[in-house]
Order: sequence, then structure tokens, then C-alpha cells
Amino acid sequence: MEFDYIAVLIAFGVVAAVGLVLGIILSLISHFFSVKEDETVKKVRECLPGINCGACGYKGCDDYALAVAKGKAKVNLCIPGADDVAKQLADILGVEAEKIKDVVAFVHCNGNCTATENKADYEGLSTCKAVTTLYKGPTACAYSCLGLGDCAKACPNNAICLKDGIAHVDTSRCVGCKVCVATCPKGIISMVPQHTEAAVMCSNKEKGADARKNCKNACIGCKKCEKVCPTGAITVKDNLASIDYDKCSFCLACMENCVTGCLKKVYFPDLEKPFKPNN
Repeated sequence: MEFDYIAVLIAFGVVAAVGLVLGIILSLISHFFSVKEDETVKKVRECLPGINCGACGYKGCDDYALAVAKGKAKVNLCIPGADDVAKQLADILGVEAEKIKDVVAFVHCNGNCTATENKADYEGLSTCKAVTTLYKGPTACAYSCLGLGDCAKACPNNAICLKDGIAHVDTSRCVGCKVCVATCPKGIISMVPQHTEAAVMCSNKEKGADARKNCKNACIGCKKCEKVCPTGAITVKDNLASIDYDKCSFCLACMENCVTGCLKKVYFPDLEKPFKPNN
């Protein structure tokens, strides 16, 4: 049987023609129905650090960039980016830059190795999340830091270390992204103003005698700090003192009158370093 070259060429030509027509149609569809990228969104997104921490109140940098570009969000919500990013975003939108309120992560626990002890031995997955599911962990204080470093592993800027059985924050490296806050299964990490001078180093909500029994450094809810505070910045609720930093005048009367020493004087230096992940 003789090979039919003409039939092959015709078939090839038909396939090529169909492909060409489909390519033209797809090209036209792409041209007329494509969604053009908003250049403002692109410029805003390029200024953001890209760690998708959610500290701005949005799901990630993409959502925040879109909200900023549409004028639905302020330019000073990116805490990790600090004032530099806020100024860049303000320049892009042609608005006045608002200063960011600097905050840092703080571990509300001073239940170190000398203050509390373990009530049981634990063998298993060495993560705070896993240990917490078993009677809130092996430590005598059910509200204490477990010291297994879930927060340290999650921190995008290596700002958390473990010392004496509890987590400590290097505030010169902390960018206020709140990743550690979301990671801690005990909920004992919060963001505090960088300019503050006092903080409650306890999260125990048990009654005074029980709290003190389980940790020598625990707050006992005696309300002495609440009584001496001249601005009403300290309240004791559920046997635990807390500070309203919007009211605090940083007179340190609470710290001076704390009978257990769980109210500590703190200092968070602002080194004014630009954000550099894993610096």
C-alpha cells in the first residue's frame, strides 16, 4: 500500500489551522476579558514586608494592600513595617503619614525553674500545643509558660528565646507581628506598648493561696496595686491584675506596692531598626 503524503499534509494543515484559530480566539478573550492589575495595589504590596502576620487586622499583606489602595484601611497598620512603611504608603496614596504605635510581645509569666515545679513527668511530642492538651501541661501552675518554644519556632524574626524554663522576648528584634500571640496555646503572650515601664508577669487566675502554692512569683489578686493606682489603670479581675495602658501614667506606684513582685519594671528600647526578616 502506497503512503499518501497528500492526505497527511492535509490533515496536518487542518490541525494547524484549527490551532491557529483557537489561539487567536483565546488571545482575543484574554485581551478583552482580562482583569487589569491595579498599579496602586502593586506599589503598596511591594512596600509591605510580606510575612502575612495579620497584625494589621487583615488576612495577609495582599488583603491589606488591596484595602489601603481602595482607601478602606489606614496606612499605619503594618506594625512590622513600622513608620518607614507607613510613610511609603502615604507617599503612594498622597496622604499624610500617621505614626505607628510601637508595640512588642511580652510573656506574662515569671514561673521560672526556681518559682514553680513540675507536678508530673511528660513523655511525648515536645511542643507546647501537644503538652497543653494533657491536663494543661506538667507544671504545677496551669497558667505558666511551658518553655517548649512553639512561640520561638513561629517567630519570623528570631526574637524569642528560652531561658530558665520560660520564653523571653528580645524586644530589639521583635517587630510586633503577633505571630507568637496566636501560637501560644496558653494565651499568656500579648502585645504591650514599647514605651511602657510596667508589666504584669503573671497569668494565673487561681485564688491567692492556690496561685502562690503553685508558683512563688504568682499574682495573688490582693488588689493593692489597684488601690494605689492614681489613674485607675490597674484592675484586678479573676484574681489577676491587668494594666490599661491608655490610662497608665507610668508612675510605678503599682510596682512599688506589689507584695509578690509580679508587677515588674520593664524597659523596651526602640533601636529604630528597619524590618529585616531573620536579621
